[in-house]
Amino acid sequence: MNTLAGKCVEKTVFLFSGQGSQYVGMAVELCENFECAKKIFDTASKVLGYDLFDIVKNGTEQTLGLTKHSQPAIMATSLAAFEAAKQQGFEFAGVAGHSLGEYAAMVASGVVSLEDGFKLIKTRAEAMQKAAEQNSGSMYAIIGLPAEEVEKVCEQVEGYVVPVNYNSSVQTVIAGETQAVEKAAEIFAGMKKRAIKLNVASAFHSRLMQSAADEFVETAKTVSFNAPNVEFYSNVYGDVLKDFSDMPNLLAKHIVSPVYFTKELELMQKNGYVNFVELGPNKVLTGLVKKTLKGVNAVNIENIATLEKAIETIAK
Repeated sequence: MNTLAGKCVEKTVFLFSGQGSQYVGMAVELCENFECAKKIFDTASKVLGYDLFDIVKNGTEQTLGLTKHSQPAIMATSLAAFEAAKQQGFEFAGVAGHSLGEYAAMVASGVVSLEDGFKLIKTRAEAMQKAAEQNSGSMYAIIGLPAEEVEKVCEQVEGYVVPVNYNSSVQTVIAGETQAVEKAAEIFAGMKKRAIKLNVASAFHSRLMQSAADEFVETAKTVSFNAPNVEFYSNVYGDVLKDFSDMPNLLAKHIVSPVYFTKELELMQKNGYVNFVELGPNKVLTGLVKKTLKGVNAVNIENIATLEKAIETIAK
């Protein structure tokens, strides 16, 4: 397999996949070909207290889809891809993640250790699973409307429904109380716009997750955080994060705050990034990059074939 050997370092940003991108068998090929990738799962399993790789390789979609499993599994897959990419010569000057992907970004950029990263995601996933079981919430992706129009419709609906993921110029995810979210989805359908229900347990990044945020912050206070060794882009602000002095409260806020991913992407391009490399299962973020930015390379790495393709694309 070819390697990159440090090409385009200052122009490359690593993106880490978010929730909902999981599938049975993800990361298996990487772990079978890269010892550094398998070590990620070994560490994760020690922290989690169960065999995460077995769930990814042999579990059912239903088992893997549980928030308490899917979050650490996606994070481990993303970091397995990260280690494989580094071994093949990928270097980078910035990181960003979509929702839970921000935790893999923290590990990759040195903000937290690998062990603490999984300690954080274990608590986050379990707290969010609990909050989801206690609150009836839903999420829909609205396709084909500017975010401002989506916001206006949500404001008109009785009950609690808000935009929570600003994914691209034509895709915004809404979340909230199930009845209110479904009413909003009906309105969008009446406008001839696609409203796609997401396969998630509740209304993530909304106030319905406040109990999870309150539970999570106590564990986060026991973790050591460092300044990153590359630029770190924040979902909460849609900007480069400069202040890492109160990460426990920022990460708790992250659980109940919107994800300003579109704003992050536009700023990355403005800051000179040309190569956008998604690490993790499926290629959702790669698609969002292509819909949002022009004149950039957008590739994903989740197995050997995509790793080789990414090397070829960026080496040109």
